[in-house]
Amino acid sequence: MRAPRSSAPPQAPETGASRLVLGRVHVTGSFWYRIHLFGVRTMPEWAHVVCIALFTGFFFCVLLRIRAAIASNLEVVLGPCGWPQKQRRIWKTLHEFGWCLTERYERLGTAKEFTDSPEGREHWERLVAAPGGFILATAHVGHWESGSLLPAGRQDRPVHLVREEEGDPEAQELIRGLVERHQGSRFRTHFAREDPSLGVTLLDALRRGDVVALQADRPRAGGRSLQARLFGRPYALPRGPFALARAAGVPILPAIVLRTGRRASRPIFGEPFLVHGAGEKALEDGARRFARPLAEAIREAPHQWFCFRHLWPAGSAAGILPGADASGGEDRSRLTHDEAVQCERS
Repeated sequence: MRAPRSSAPPQAPETGASRLVLGRVHVTGSFWYRIHLFGVRTMPEWAHVVCIALFTGFFFCVLLRIRAAIASNLEVVLGPCGWPQKQRRIWKTLHEFGWCLTERYERLGTAKEFTDSPEGREHWERLVAAPGGFILATAHVGHWESGSLLPAGRQDRPVHLVREEEGDPEAQELIRGLVERHQGSRFRTHFAREDPSLGVTLLDALRRGDVVALQADRPRAGGRSLQARLFGRPYALPRGPFALARAAGVPILPAIVLRTGRRASRPIFGEPFLVHGAGEKALEDGARRFARPLAEAIREAPHQWFCFRHLWPAGSAAGILPGADASGGEDRSRLTHDEAVQCERS
């Protein structure tokens, strides 16, 4: 039986009516994107420390829904605790998010140097040495933006970067411009809802030997999802990446980038895997394989897990996460043109 579809992705932040009222100055609006970019380009290093502390305090006080979601989700990872410890967990998560967001703008909008110390490099090198394409699957953990940008200096083939839409169209265009200026002509940025034929474009790119970089841990609003488990609880993953990998016959390479210090990170490349077989069960098997390295990264750096929505409401531990599609059904191992379009929509 198919679960009802949610109006928002199960892991997306709950924004409420304030987003409509505040517009550009809402936390998801273009105002904050621009002022953050201006700050990393103009302020001295010490000022970054002060500003991040101040903004962490500000958002700690005003983002009540997000605070509650962080505390609830981390309790599953770290175990129950008292009220003071919950506040420390929330603060540390928002503080880490502030640094990761700042370093995103530094990476995309400045010439400052970053240090990356990869783990599992042999998995990356094996795929790069092969002629075929592959999917680089990242998650909203640590330097979530950097995971999709890893191919920049490590291979010469075209890269298709698939991003979620930003809440503000102006913010979306700002990010698109930063990515494309930073990465050069080999990178092409796609936003998940901008083109109904995106699934076909990505399928063709993979068959040509290109790389598709995307975030595979957050279903789209109204999209079909796969049922996996995270920390023993039901967890919805997007169907599209796994259907795309099966259709193109290419491996998925999990790549999660943890922040280890100031402008320093550790990209973790997991074991590549193929999605084999027909039917929904094969896709769910692929989703479960991705959920394992995702859980390992969250355990290692729980305050770098940027999931700002309640994942497991009371009574849901044994059920289906809202928005998840746990239905079965037959599914061919190769996609037709129409199915590829549907794959993008999912």
